[in-house]
Amino acid sequence: MLKPFYQSGIPEAGCDEAGRGPLAGSVFAAAVILPSTFDLRPLTALNDSKQLTDLQRRELRPVIQDLALAWAVAEVTAEEIDQLNILNASILAMHRALDQLTILPQHILVDGNRWKPYVPEGELLAIPATTVVKGDATYLSIAAASVLAKTYRDDYMLRLHAEFPQYGWDHNMGYPTEEHYAAIRKHGLTPYHRKTFNLHLA
Repeated sequence: MLKPFYQSGIPEAGCDEAGRGPLAGSVFAAAVILPSTFDLRPLTALNDSKQLTDLQRRELRPVIQDLALAWAVAEVTAEEIDQLNILNASILAMHRALDQLTILPQHILVDGNRWKPYVPEGELLAIPATTVVKGDATYLSIAAASVLAKTYRDDYMLRLHAEFPQYGWDHNMGYPTEEHYAAIRKHGLTPYHRKTFNLHLA
């Protein structure tokens, strides 16, 4: 059972990203603020999005969006990833998601072990943040953000697949599969490929 809250009683945003490893496409991130007291039963199936099936993630997404006090999803493009590197791009995506929240959190829970201080526009101080390794399998708000980031990125990759069907993005989601490498060797790169990644493995 996931832990509901790190610091109960304050608006706390869970943050996670999806798409650090793919060869193509944007990296997505989500920020979710859940109420400090609510019936957890609708989210009993919630877990790290990687541990869920696509159907489970699709079923949970509207529940998360309905229960959350605030939520947002943001992306950083492949071009920006090449300029910033994937770590910085992932953190920027989380910052952009936080920018879109309609409630200012007083604390941020971040999946992973790396973070850059987040200072909201118009504020002087960074919001306190805690990084949690495997946080998406520990805290409810991070797991919720994980599901949103993953499903929104998958939807985005399906749209790209319609434009470039030869790369198999409808099922590999841009990740480095042999099929994806073979398509790159045969068809070359698209504007959505991350040029700083190792794109030409034999």
